[in-house]
Amino acid sequence: MGYVPAVPEHDQLSEDLVAAAIAIYGSHSGRRTLHAKGIWCAGTFTGTDEGRALCRAAHFDGPPTQALIRISNGSGNPESHDADREARGLAVKLRPEGGDETDMLATTNHVFPVRTPEEFLELLRLRAPDPETGQPDMEKLGAFLAAHPEAQPAIASTVGVEPPASFATIVYYSPHAFRYVNAAGDGTWIRFRWLPEAGEHRIPDDEARAKDRDYLFDELRARLDDGPVAFDLMLQIRPEGASLTDPTEVWPDEPALVHAGRLAINEVVDDPEHGGHIEVFDPTRVGDGIELSEDPVLQQRPKAYSVSAYRRLG
Repeated sequence: MGYVPAVPEHDQLSEDLVAAAIAIYGSHSGRRTLHAKGIWCAGTFTGTDEGRALCRAAHFDGPPTQALIRISNGSGNPESHDADREARGLAVKLRPEGGDETDMLATTNHVFPVRTPEEFLELLRLRAPDPETGQPDMEKLGAFLAAHPEAQPAIASTVGVEPPASFATIVYYSPHAFRYVNAAGDGTWIRFRWLPEAGEHRIPDDEARAKDRDYLFDELRARLDDGPVAFDLMLQIRPEGASLTDPTEVWPDEPALVHAGRLAINEVVDDPEHGGHIEVFDPTRVGDGIELSEDPVLQQRPKAYSVSAYRRLG
């Protein structure tokens, strides 16, 4: 039957989160609740000496690690135009030979918009369109955002920036903290991001809107025909006093970022989800040498993904 996600204890919050997202974007059979429109790729990850010094996880050591990759738009609408101002996602499943599988999820949001899953549920419900107007209640949504100024950095990095020219020319961030443990047992708290080797490039809204609805996907296929698309894995070391449990907090880039590895995306592959098999990218699926923080949003994500996954399986 293929991969079947673990069934968590009944978790009403996760069911409510999935239902709230469906109320915004509609129900689309066999599709993810969020990040519904995506493209599958295969590639490799190669760790650096700096990465191995911080983390003993198998994918930092030895030969290049095989990677299954999904790049996506953030919404739950599989028919969206790629010019829409929304988050983009880069999900990487690392499968080292003889080592533990690790999933790494990142989006173009610099941080998460809220501190807790309960606040996220409230925000999703406020974004649901009114059946008559097709728009959310902007007064209530505005009041929520005014009461949650910590949401502004996430909003600014989504609706406050122009559309990307390419999936290959934007930075992808993880808002969660992980503890990297090295061979000696020493731990370092980090956040990570993927920096594009091609540099950052966005285009004006009118130029993006004039392109085909799927221009980001078409552009990536054409770019890969000319060779791999690469990203550098950069580790942001936890600054003194920075929160490990608040995904809305912006960490300063001091001390300097550590170059821990390189992801090479080599080719587009067929969608592997068919015949009862699905692939779930879970940020809490980590191998030996990586530990989770107590960030409540991070801890809730696998439960919500499980609800969404069983919905996709029917």
